[in-house]
Amino acid sequence: MRGWQSAATLSALLCAACAGLPSKQKAVQLPGAAPLDGLEIAGGGDWPAKEWWKRYQDPTLDQLIELGLASSPTLATAHARYDSARQSVRIAGAESGVRVDANADADRQRLSDNGMFPPRLLGFTWYNQFDLGLQASYTFDWWGKQRDAIEAAMDQAHAAQADHSAAALMLASSIADTYYGWQADQGRLALARERAGVVEQEGAIAAARVKADLDAAENTDRSDLALGSAREQIAALEGSAKLRVVALAALVGRSIAELPPLQAKPLPALSGNLPDDVKIDLISRRADITASRWRVEAAEKNRDSARAEFFPDVTVNALLGLSSINAGKLFEYGSRVPQATAAVHLPIFDAGRLKARYGATQAAIDSAVATYHDTVISGARDVATQATTRAQIAAQRAQRAIEADAARQLQRSAAARVTQGITDARTELTAAESWIEQRDALLQLDAAALSADIGLQRALGGGYESPQKLASSHSTATTTP
Repeated sequence: MRGWQSAATLSALLCAACAGLPSKQKAVQLPGAAPLDGLEIAGGGDWPAKEWWKRYQDPTLDQLIELGLASSPTLATAHARYDSARQSVRIAGAESGVRVDANADADRQRLSDNGMFPPRLLGFTWYNQFDLGLQASYTFDWWGKQRDAIEAAMDQAHAAQADHSAAALMLASSIADTYYGWQADQGRLALARERAGVVEQEGAIAAARVKADLDAAENTDRSDLALGSAREQIAALEGSAKLRVVALAALVGRSIAELPPLQAKPLPALSGNLPDDVKIDLISRRADITASRWRVEAAEKNRDSARAEFFPDVTVNALLGLSSINAGKLFEYGSRVPQATAAVHLPIFDAGRLKARYGATQAAIDSAVATYHDTVISGARDVATQATTRAQIAAQRAQRAIEADAARQLQRSAAARVTQGITDARTELTAAESWIEQRDALLQLDAAALSADIGLQRALGGGYESPQKLASSHSTATTTP
């Protein structure tokens, strides 16, 4: 009868403990494709390689990016976050294992003359107490609370690792964009100096004609104004180039003196289209999207762990100890004090703590899902923007090339007329200035196209491939109450 009463009492306690147990939730369904439908960009291209910057075939750029990946403070910060997440996995794993503690105590105490056992009855006033023990404790993870906590920590570590990859990609693309911005400044600077030389020749001719009373004196002022404008452009480009060097040094994490020598070179030619099925594969090709996915899964595991707290915990403790009031007899067989206990923890009344924690984990899932959606949309917008910009610049350049060819032909015709003595040098100089302006415009378009191409390599993930297998291919994210 007593056994049945004990069983009934235990059953009642279990029912009371689980009375507020939330229903088990279905797995979150995340989109399996990026919203890129209707993007009218040619396909058939390749995904970026892991070292995508080598497609530009510039050893100086390769060296700059290698230095940046090795010593950039930004990347070091991301790596520190990853190391911290890895240690969190170790902490969570340690919580689920057997705990073993060794204890050793030595006490000397005086008995009170007015205590329960007065010294006159025991025959001594002071006594020694020596204890030596080895205690083991283990909590059974029947409901998966510790397992889910470990898996959540692992997912957070995976997310931090993906964040590290995203930071490395951002760093490499920023270095490449800044470096080619410097190259573009050098090219434009050469053209600006060439234009200044042409303007100086025009000014010399104007001054000679004014001196010969062939033109009004105001023509000299116009020449000075044009020369001042040309020199101002040179100063602006020189300042821009210096600022880009400063930015490069900051990105690489070195001083300007430690940067490799920078030499002016022509901008690299571009080629390639978007990959096929970019809207599907983009999900697993961007590190930031992968990191968001890991955080959704970590939030789900945290919710499962919070739900498992509604169930009772069973802990087993064992003690192998020795106790004696005489240090010389501590290790005798009669000094042993073994002990074994089992404890059941039943969360019956906790002022709503478990429900509040469970509700917080559900809110964390909603936040992680919203962040994932935003990251996917941002990634798709990034791809569409860079691809469209590159296509638009290509169309502009085709038209600008026609104008540049026309300006070149005009310059050649003017030079031929000057050679034949049909006209003076002013016609050739004016045509040469127009030809320089067209080349400068072409160079700016080439620089913009290269910047868009670098942005597209970044938008396509920069060669990243997620190790995570996405089981869901639904177009919306939902949670089932």
